[in-house]
Amino acid sequence: MNLFSRIWNSSLGKKYIMAATGCALFLFVVGHMIGNLQIFLGPESINRYGAFLQSTGELLWVARIGLLVMVILHIVSAVRLTAENRAARGPGYVDFKPMGSSYASRTMMMSGLIIAAFIIYHLLHFTVQTREINLTGKDFHDLVDAKGRHDVFAMMVNGFSHPVVSSFYIVAMALLTFHLSHGVSSMFQSMGWKKSYYKRLLDRGAQVVAIALFLGYVSIPVAVLFGYGRGYVDAKVKTAAIQTEAPARTGGLR
Repeated sequence: MNLFSRIWNSSLGKKYIMAATGCALFLFVVGHMIGNLQIFLGPESINRYGAFLQSTGELLWVARIGLLVMVILHIVSAVRLTAENRAARGPGYVDFKPMGSSYASRTMMMSGLIIAAFIIYHLLHFTVQTREINLTGKDFHDLVDAKGRHDVFAMMVNGFSHPVVSSFYIVAMALLTFHLSHGVSSMFQSMGWKKSYYKRLLDRGAQVVAIALFLGYVSIPVAVLFGYGRGYVDAKVKTAAIQTEAPARTGGLR
């Protein structure tokens, strides 16, 4: 505990914490995108993936809590470092802008806090599945496929079918990848792995990865807004309506 306290109270230690948590969160963002893109393989693939995650039981919640802790550590260390840097520059440097710094690097704090707000909404939307915020009037807990699994495919199609929700998601992904375009490169800098002879390559690589992540994530809401998956969801609605009407017709013949 004393070691952690010394690390936490030093500027260098907070930079290491930011880099380590940023690396873990970056890997999660990549893995999460790969999992989500299974929606393009059809309902069976994405629903099987969702069922697998749920089957891990307590381990899934351990992972979720671990990610939440890393998000908190990342944000708090960033806030403290920013405050320390501003205090060190003094009141005469309120409008200080380092020469050669990118706009992404100067807005890391702002984009990070907006992303944090989006993460809370996203968790309530698709993890907790709070009905009041999905703007569809549907309870996503009730979505079940033919095999009795939670219908992740139908949930995602319904969730992204509202233009406001999809627009918010796309803007948040733009901010996230904008944040990563500098954050990934900065992580190597903080860990001492960024050498001058391949600095430019790392910076360009981070930008390419950020663009790839943006395109991967936004392809889902964009596809749904253009009609992807609607046939499947509409068929489920018709089937449910027929099943509801059948007992009523049968009862009338008695």
